[in-house]
Amino acid sequence: MTERAPLSRKLSAIAESATLKVDAKAKALQAAGRPVISYAAGEPDFATPQFIVDAAAEALHNPANFRYTPAAGLPVLREAIAAKTLRDSGLEVDPSQVIVTNGGKQAVYQAFQTVVNPGDEVLLPAPYWTTYPEAIALADGVPVEVFAGADQDYKVTVEQLEAARTDKTTALVFVSPSNPTGSVYTLEETEAIGRWAVEHGIWIISDEIYQNLVYEGTRAVSIVEAVPEAADQTILVNGVAKTYAMTGWRLGWMVGPKDAIKIAGNLQSHLCSNVNNIAQRAALAALSGPQDEVEQMRQAFDRRRKLIVAELSKIDGVEVPTPLGAFYAYPDVRGLLGREWAGVTPTTSLELADLILEKAEVAVVPGEAFGPSGYLRLSYALGDDALLEGVQRMQRLFAS
Repeated sequence: MTERAPLSRKLSAIAESATLKVDAKAKALQAAGRPVISYAAGEPDFATPQFIVDAAAEALHNPANFRYTPAAGLPVLREAIAAKTLRDSGLEVDPSQVIVTNGGKQAVYQAFQTVVNPGDEVLLPAPYWTTYPEAIALADGVPVEVFAGADQDYKVTVEQLEAARTDKTTALVFVSPSNPTGSVYTLEETEAIGRWAVEHGIWIISDEIYQNLVYEGTRAVSIVEAVPEAADQTILVNGVAKTYAMTGWRLGWMVGPKDAIKIAGNLQSHLCSNVNNIAQRAALAALSGPQDEVEQMRQAFDRRRKLIVAELSKIDGVEVPTPLGAFYAYPDVRGLLGREWAGVTPTTSLELADLILEKAEVAVVPGEAFGPSGYLRLSYALGDDALLEGVQRMQRLFAS
């Protein structure tokens, strides 16, 4: 009998999301009765604002929402996204340049599918969100990591990008504020990178999912606002998940030049058709309604940001650049490696994260998920009491 044909080699090479894996492990331990505190998930702990939930409930009573709608999204929502793009990214676009997607993650996937051809190199500043290299690989591209450490506030320079550029370079990933570091590029840094990309005809995939979560008077300037001529070669990806505490609603979008959006729309028409109409109506309410609760959540994140940086900085051997955006701290923990803690001597941040989970019952994501070893990502999108208790457990572990 002939053996079964093999599974897809491309998909078999794709790794599971490291952040989701750590979060799932933490939840399993919690379900088993262990008092694990998890900093793993990039997910606000707040409930979705009630007026958004009410809009979704109202949408359930309209039979029109039970039918197929345009694959690129409800026209009224695309108009609202275009208005938000002008308001927050400084770019005026026609609603036809918007595609509504099943979460920001699908927008990221489709963006790479749209601009990457087999063998193309994509410059990927590191530390990076764990999904980017896999999405690039799914488009048959080659991720080229460009690392910036804590001494650079985790922000790459034009000089580093130019050193990594080859004749195969066709795209650049630009993320500000950053997941996993919370770093925010200044206007001058953003402008320099944008002008460099325009000079070399390089596509920019700009992930703006955290653009409204910034602190200390910082503004996350969109690369298309800093360099307007970059708009012809930039795809913006965004969504309601982080700003509006709507991670489970799965509503994102991509904005870009008409020719790029047209072929991305063709892909989506075959991939999934329209996004759930109830979620689209909820997103419309989020973007068009009062923003008071959004500001309250941002202020809570700001308070937690200050707390986690102050407490992590008390651990000898830990260096913590102060994040100005998102809801992550990304400490450099190389000073803890190669030393014995509770009878264990970790040599990598992966081993260190395992030690912290086993001995302190605290879940963190190791730097290997985002680039080089030697770092940890901690999300401070959890309750104040749990946030403080978790860091204090780590303080006790590393005081021994």
